[in-house]
Amino acid sequence: MATCFSFTASRDRCFRYSFSRTGLKSTTVNLHDGATVIHCWIPKTHKPNKPNLLLIHGFGANAMWQYNDFIAPLVTKFNVYIPDLLFFGSSHTTRPERTEHFQAECVMAALDAAGLVGKIQVMGMSYGGFVAYSMAVTFAERVDKVVIVSSGVCFDVSDMDKGLLSVNSIEDATAILLAQTPEKLRELMKMAFFKPPISVPSCFLSDFIDVMNSEFVQERRELIESIHKGRKVSNLPKITQPTLILWGDHDRIFPIELAHRLKSHLGENAKLVIVKNAGHAINEEKPKEMYKHMKSFLIEQRVD
Repeated sequence: MATCFSFTASRDRCFRYSFSRTGLKSTTVNLHDGATVIHCWIPKTHKPNKPNLLLIHGFGANAMWQYNDFIAPLVTKFNVYIPDLLFFGSSHTTRPERTEHFQAECVMAALDAAGLVGKIQVMGMSYGGFVAYSMAVTFAERVDKVVIVSSGVCFDVSDMDKGLLSVNSIEDATAILLAQTPEKLRELMKMAFFKPPISVPSCFLSDFIDVMNSEFVQERRELIESIHKGRKVSNLPKITQPTLILWGDHDRIFPIELAHRLKSHLGENAKLVIVKNAGHAINEEKPKEMYKHMKSFLIEQRVD
């Protein structure tokens, strides 16, 4: 029987071509005696005169889907590195660790194995922001600047009980973030976008779930649970690198209160930019505005 056409798989191939065309190459690194595999896009040719930039994705599809709109302009100014986090894309591990700290350690080890030299600027979106923040803490001498986009790193375990979030329990959160039905995926889009797509056929949503959301479901659930378990703002280290915080003013996944909380936690070392008429998925809704703020911050020498 002929295989049905998959729009998701086709688009994934287009993204792969787009990444390759801009001067990046796909590579995999084995860690922990082969127990861990990290896939990463790295420069085909490292340019010593360019700064290094690490882009870390959030939940959803692999890294290509979340950063495709930014690659072409960024590679002209940076040596760009874009990993798939564990249990996304082609990255996985048989080890039991599920924390953002373990993700951060694996990403840095993969970069070292790929030949990265010198300091690096780090940007993380949503879940990727947790990993980026952890990298800035753990590898402070290696991380030069940090960009946190729509990431509730200042989330406290009590926030859910207080009704700050749109979900009432971690079970509700995982059911939406790890959507396994078209109905749940529509619910996720309504939460992620200020103006969510309308009238998306169920066949397209089912295809996306089959291609992108059907593997490592339990492992991804454990990643979410690890973020939530015992999280206290009072225990969050204060990073010292200049930091840009980008947030949509209509974010329903991590409400804007968490952006102000993070700014207060980091103090004068951080700059908060609120993107108007945007939800959680700023990269999809406001890519040009997001890129403008990224470029200004990462190229300038200091936070205003």
